[in-house]
Amino acid sequence: MANNNEVQAKAPRKKSRLGNFLSKSASELKKVTWPTFATVLQNLGIVLAVVVVFTVIITAADTGLSALLSLLVG
Repeated sequence: MANNNEVQAKAPRKKSRLGNFLSKSASELKKVTWPTFATVLQNLGIVLAVVVVFTVIITAADTGLSALLSLLVG
């Protein structure tokens, strides 16, 4: 019986902690300075360009090393 009462007493505390967490999280998210859509697009373009450049470099290195290996092996 004592265990059952303890479980019931703890349940509201979890709900209040979750509500407190969500309330504080919402409050902090209101303080965030979000980037503009133009900034997001600019950063997206930079990220895509870097990915393309590294893809080309890795593909060239892979192709070159594969050709070198095929020359060595025969």
